[in-house]
Amino acid sequence: MTTTGTTTGTVQAPAVHIRGLTKAFDQRAVIDGLDLDIRPGEFVGLLGRSGCGKSTLLRILAGLDTEIDGLVSVPSQRAVAFQAPRLMPWKRVWQNVVLGLPGNPDRTLAQRYLDEVGLSGKTRVWPKTLSGGEAQRVSLARALVREPDLLLLDEPFGALDALTRVNAQRLVADLWVKHGCAVLLVTHDVEEALLLADRVLVMDDGVISHEVSVELPRPRQVGHPTLVRLRTELLGRLGIVEPAAAGE
Repeated sequence: MTTTGTTTGTVQAPAVHIRGLTKAFDQRAVIDGLDLDIRPGEFVGLLGRSGCGKSTLLRILAGLDTEIDGLVSVPSQRAVAFQAPRLMPWKRVWQNVVLGLPGNPDRTLAQRYLDEVGLSGKTRVWPKTLSGGEAQRVSLARALVREPDLLLLDEPFGALDALTRVNAQRLVADLWVKHGCAVLLVTHDVEEALLLADRVLVMDDGVISHEVSVELPRPRQVGHPTLVRLRTELLGRLGIVEPAAAGE
């Protein structure tokens, strides 16, 4: 069962509330009795081996997969950005940003969000003229124009080169501060999760098997001792043991 909406009152309801979520393919449970809460405005990173159910969970939260068992409560205002920007090549950039919005939104609305992601001069160009990083920024603008209470990011930087990826990470961090929405970032990159998230989860065998809190101010540095320790802990949970440094 999936529900949407928020709860009013003095106690703020979680942005995401999941209890006993189960999703099976061909009688094999990819998600198996999963419980999870995400607070309003919280940034959560989700790690896990390929096939562990991360992207399936994100699709369920986005409302793209409703054949499930269990309780899933999410805000009605939510948006998703995938690894592939999925821009319509026959529509100009601004038209891609407002694609699917109700009514007849004009270019002014798209321009505001393109300005936020640093693409002020790309409003009327065609998607094929964009670099990979620019296309991903358009995807972020298209998500943010919906003013989501929950932003779902499915490996949005995975196809970018190293420098573009760092800049995109910084942009997402800035946009999160500005908009204040809850974020769930699905990623394979442990460092990325630790640099961006308040809390990092590890998914294994269809459940959340481990979590760490990252109680450090932003911006964060990869070499910070706390991040180094958490990185080693998370890699171990993912079954990755790094070779010892020379002299150890």
